[in-house]
Amino acid sequence: MFARPRPPFSQIIKGARKSQVFVNLLFIPPFDRRLFALKPHTIRFQSTYTKNLLNMATSNTIHLTPDDTGVFKFGSQDSETAKKTSQLLQENHDKHHIFFNNTGFHNHIVHHLLTLYGLGAPASVIERQYKLNASYQRPVVLSKNQAPVDMSIPDNFHNNLGKQMYYHDFLVFWQREIESKGWKDVLKERVFAGDSKADDMLGRMFAGFLHPLIHLGFGIEFNQPAIIAEALAQASVHDLWITKYLLDVEKKAQPGNKTIPQLLDEIRDDKKLSTAAEWDDGNKIRDGILARAPDEMMNYASQWTVEKGELEAKTAQMISSAVYFAAAAQRPPKQVKFDFYYMHCVNSSIFFTSFNKQDFLSEAQKVRLLEWKGRFDLTMYASRRSPELLLEEISGYVPKLLEAGDAEWSGLFQRLFEFEDDGHAVKLGRAVAHAEVVSQGYEDQDWAKIKSFMWLKIGNMVADSVEDTGDTWARSVGFDEAWKDYVDRPRQVHL
Repeated sequence: MFARPRPPFSQIIKGARKSQVFVNLLFIPPFDRRLFALKPHTIRFQSTYTKNLLNMATSNTIHLTPDDTGVFKFGSQDSETAKKTSQLLQENHDKHHIFFNNTGFHNHIVHHLLTLYGLGAPASVIERQYKLNASYQRPVVLSKNQAPVDMSIPDNFHNNLGKQMYYHDFLVFWQREIESKGWKDVLKERVFAGDSKADDMLGRMFAGFLHPLIHLGFGIEFNQPAIIAEALAQASVHDLWITKYLLDVEKKAQPGNKTIPQLLDEIRDDKKLSTAAEWDDGNKIRDGILARAPDEMMNYASQWTVEKGELEAKTAQMISSAVYFAAAAQRPPKQVKFDFYYMHCVNSSIFFTSFNKQDFLSEAQKVRLLEWKGRFDLTMYASRRSPELLLEEISGYVPKLLEAGDAEWSGLFQRLFEFEDDGHAVKLGRAVAHAEVVSQGYEDQDWAKIKSFMWLKIGNMVADSVEDTGDTWARSVGFDEAWKDYVDRPRQVHL
């Protein structure tokens, strides 16, 4: 039963006023599912207005243009690649769940393809990487017998938060919200308003090792309302425990001038906190840090604050510091490897450039989002047993390939285009290169541990490490156990 009268479908396709009626059915919720059964050649349009409406990004249609290449302007794109990438992202949107297994491992196709697209990868590379990762995804509706749930009913929405089986139902809900109000107003009301309901959603953005926040960042960066709807649906099926922690830290915070690198050192020197996580903890933040040293962690995290007028500088500090602790957490003489969890702190950092540009967010809302991210990063560092950070591992690094071009950003990105994974590696490369740009003008600051030539060194560390033997990512690098299966370095990696 539709909420408003519908004309016969034959009239929509063949009869008078077909163009405008079709557009209403497609773009004004509730959506008419009969449209999705049509073959592309079935539909003919009379008006240019209708064609233009369909040739745009909406809450359920992904449409990239050659100009949509993101905040890090490295490579240009063409209309062919824009069309192909849009088609692949649309297929992922329509067919695939946000988790590819019951454990909650994330579908990274959106992240991977948009990163490749933003860096100028050709359509052939993007399609090959898509096929590699589409092969193991689950259907968007997990059970054929699962009845749809209307999440516009408040009890349904509240009672099903955190349940991955309802991802598609939440997706439909958020698509309709965005189509009705626009994505900016939806985010302003449902994520950033500062009331208890919005804080619930904001906190869930930081769950799952920042994946909902990363997804939201891609949607905003590439101007795609459908991907923003995916991010909101993804957040809706994540758990809530990190929200209480971030709110408690916020209540404890007082204005101060400590930097993230200072606090990293203090966390490492605090023996109770730095050893609170144990190797066998299922989730080393929840079951380790927040179970055994919650007061200590909140004490340090609450000391990182952003005052009025500091947004740009503190954003640069957060971005630079995430790269610093991710790259410097090595274990010589073992192979150079990046920590899987620290890598997510870096990969999410790039989106704060986009967040800060949004006119629908107030400065106070941007500051709050940034403070939560910096405090989350400090907590993530502690949860991996607070490894020693070795700057000489970066400054003295000798790249594997020294030929002209191979060790520069263009050559590094080409190598990461070809690397077969779920997109983490090329995302890390792009985020590090972006961090270099953002950090320009701040290298004289005490918190700026990574300087000048060191950025490209880290880019080489990324490409070399993922191409090296052994697991692509080390996990929880402050623990001895994280390194036991890696071999000693077979070549000179330092000057």
